Order: sequence, then structure tokens, then C-alpha cells
Amino acid sequence: MTQTSQRKADHIQLAFESVADGQDKRFYYEPMLAAHPTENTIPLTKIGNRQMKLPLWVSSMTGGSEKAGHINRSLAQACGKYGIGMGLGSCRIVLEDSKYFSDFDLRAYLGDEVPFMANLGIAQIENIVANGDYKIVEDLVHSLQADGLIIHVNPLQEWFQPEGDKITVSPIQTLKSFLKHFNYPIWVKEVGQGFGIKSLEALLELPVSGIEFGAYGGTNFAKLESLRHKSNAANSILPLSKVGHTADEMTEFINDLFNRKPQLFENKIMVVSGGIKNFLDGYYLINKLNVPAVYAQASAFLKHALEGSQAVEQFIESEKRGLMAAYAYLTVKK
Repeated sequence: MTQTSQRKADHIQLAFESVADGQDKRFYYEPMLAAHPTENTIPLTKIGNRQMKLPLWVSSMTGGSEKAGHINRSLAQACGKYGIGMGLGSCRIVLEDSKYFSDFDLRAYLGDEVPFMANLGIAQIENIVANGDYKIVEDLVHSLQADGLIIHVNPLQEWFQPEGDKITVSPIQTLKSFLKHFNYPIWVKEVGQGFGIKSLEALLELPVSGIEFGAYGGTNFAKLESLRHKSNAANSILPLSKVGHTADEMTEFINDLFNRKPQLFENKIMVVSGGIKNFLDGYYLINKLNVPAVYAQASAFLKHALEGSQAVEQFIESEKRGLMAAYAYLTVKK
């Protein structure tokens, strides 16, 4: 049987199992306007002095566990190969014990082209502001050859943790103080509940360089902490884990703010994360936004990184192939 006849036989056999269902109504499909895509079909994304070949960000992973170094290096190698930006998990443990530095020292694996961000929590930044220890953060970013610092804001996660850090100053006030003494770009992200519109507006009023949604719909760290401890106290406040804002909702917030105050978005990047299940979710949201954006995934990358570099690369290849077709044939319904 020839290849063509085998293909036709497969079509007959599988036709009844392939009836269309679950139409995705977010897009206009335009099959007449483009040839099959090439690598150049996906536009480059410039972030600071670096650029990304895919609009895909590896969102911050955990650090300081025995597997962290292996996970980070697998991710970094793949990011460098495919032109993807990467944010580290919390680097707090490096400030506490330098023996973990190698788990986060990834620039050699990433190469010089892609953006790379260090990460600390707002509670650590609050303490640094209180003690005036700004130099230790600049030294951390410099030693990692990172492009800047992501500050993750996680009051509900800390509230659920019996051992959680106490936040005694509003995060926006801590950021205002910190920004006066820090000379690298700063992004701010939530960790699973997202930001309301007033918080977004307050952030955009500051000279931050990026905002990562960390929206409701992905890993819910407030819920994670309640499951980790399984105490009566944690269970009693579990309803709080269900509050927050989805990436769709935050996209509407950002567009509304842009329409009212476009000047707030100058030289800022949005990183859409939280509940992004696949490349079509990412493509839809970053193209629905009226401002420059990339999309991020954490759990999907973590799952494949645990298997090794080859699994990460196979996952990125599938995302890339899907994005190529999306940019060629799909436009977002706004």
C-alpha cells in the first residue's frame, strides 16, 4: 500500500471518530491569506536589551530544594535554544546560604540573547527596606547576570502559612520605597490570585518595567498551603482561596486602564500567567491585550523539567508549532 492510499484508508477509518465538537469561538479563522508558516511568522518580542523568539515566558519555579538545580538547568538550556525568557523562583535561600547559588546561576545556559529575572518576595523586600540593605539585592542580580528583579506579592499565601512572613506595610508602599534605591528593572507578580484593577493602577503609576498576572486559575498557593498543613485553622479560612481574578478578567482590567491612561504603559511589558492551559490560551490573551505582552506557564514547564531537558524541548516544540499556525491563520475577536 502506498503512503497516499494508507492515508486515505486512515481517513475512512477515523472519519466517524473525528466529528467536530467544542468549537473555539475566540478567533476568526482566515485560511486564504497566508501560506504555511515559517519560523519568521512569529514576531520577535523585545524586553529591555534582550529579545525573545517566542512570546513565551518560563514563569518562576521553586528554588532551594534538592531538585531545584536540575529543574532550573533543564529549563534554562531549553530557553536559550528556543529564545524564551525565564524568571527564577524565589532567590531568598541564596541570600541566606550561598551554597545554593549554583542552582540559580543560569546565564551560561541561557546565553546572552534572552531576558532573565531574579526573584524575591514582598516580605523580604519589606525587611530589606526596613534595614536599608538595598546593596545585597543589587549584588544578587549582578552576580546572577540577571536583567532585573521580579518581586512576588503573596499576602494570602503568607496568611495561610503558619510559618508565613508577616507583611506589616502595604506592598505598594514597600515598592515605592524600594524603587528609590534600586537601579535594575523591576517586575511585580502575584502568585495565584491575580490583581484587582485598583492594585494594577497603583502598580502602573510606579516606574516598574513589567507586571505578571499570576492570575486565578493556575496553581493556587493559598489552597496549596491549606493542603500542606491540613489544620483546622487552615481549613476554616479555605474560602479565601477561591477569591481572585482570572487572566481573562485581568486582560479586561488592563485594556480599560490603557484606554483611560495610555501613558502608564510606556516601556512596560505584561506577562499573562495563571490558568494558561495551552498555546491558544496564550495567543488569545496576549493578542487581546492592547499593550505588549507575552504569556507564561509554570506547572507545564515544571512537569516536563522533572523528566529532563528533552521533555522540555518537546513541549516547547509543540507550543512553537501551534503558535506558528495561530499567527498565520487566526485573528482574535475583540
